[in-house]
Amino acid sequence: MHWIAPAKINIFLRVLNKRADGYHNIFSLMKKITLYDELIFSPRPKGIVLHCTGINLPVNDKNLVVRAAGAIFDYCNYSGGIEISLDKKIPVTAGLGGGSSDAATTLMALNKICSLKLKKNELIKIGAKLGADIPFFIFGNAALASGIGDKLKHLRHLPQINLLLIKPPFELPTKTVYENLNLRLTRWKNSYSIPQFLVLGDIVHLLHNDLESVSLELHPELADLKKMLLRHGALGALMSGSGPTVFGVFRNAKEAKQALEVIEKEVSNQYLLFLAKSL
Repeated sequence: MHWIAPAKINIFLRVLNKRADGYHNIFSLMKKITLYDELIFSPRPKGIVLHCTGINLPVNDKNLVVRAAGAIFDYCNYSGGIEISLDKKIPVTAGLGGGSSDAATTLMALNKICSLKLKKNELIKIGAKLGADIPFFIFGNAALASGIGDKLKHLRHLPQINLLLIKPPFELPTKTVYENLNLRLTRWKNSYSIPQFLVLGDIVHLLHNDLESVSLELHPELADLKKMLLRHGALGALMSGSGPTVFGVFRNAKEAKQALEVIEKEVSNQYLLFLAKSL
């Protein structure tokens, strides 16, 4: 059975404080986009077997997909097994939530394929123990996230967003970015008043990421990528999550494609460029 696992962007991300358990409380508007990993699930008598194409990733319990499968099987005392083929299209350690999406998709797929009959809130509970972003990918296409990302609220009537994403040829581990964040500089009173109906201009106005201060200091070239996107027609540009992927918001798909055609000539072929839309 074939499933797709979409990436996400953070339209805004505020880091509020560090918790006693080491996680950080956040406030974020998250949106799934049309950049996908693909997973194929095949039942087997027992055991969890993972194959990964597109990139060299661990296929043991260091991979969130294997851990997610093990977690839902343990939760349900399921005695059967599963063979999973993962075709990675979403860059890893890129701020796009690919690993979390793969794990969330695994939980949802196995719940259906293996007739485990868990409710969505049970899947979210299992996912929250595996990673902070996983509940969002189970929850829906867009959400206001708080807590560590596990307290989710529906935000409907968002306009479709046309995007150009640029992934530079280096990784920014989430742990490194958070460890270098100066929380005194991010102290912030919740002044976001999110209207029930948002238009594209509202989305552009909301763009903000507290983690950019760290990432731009570690890699100043990220600021150049944002400026490049704006120079070529983006209404706004931002780093997603802990980075280093930067995205530009465009009026329409045509303008995003025109920017892609120009920018791919200006950067080396080590940079990955993706056109996408919000889901």
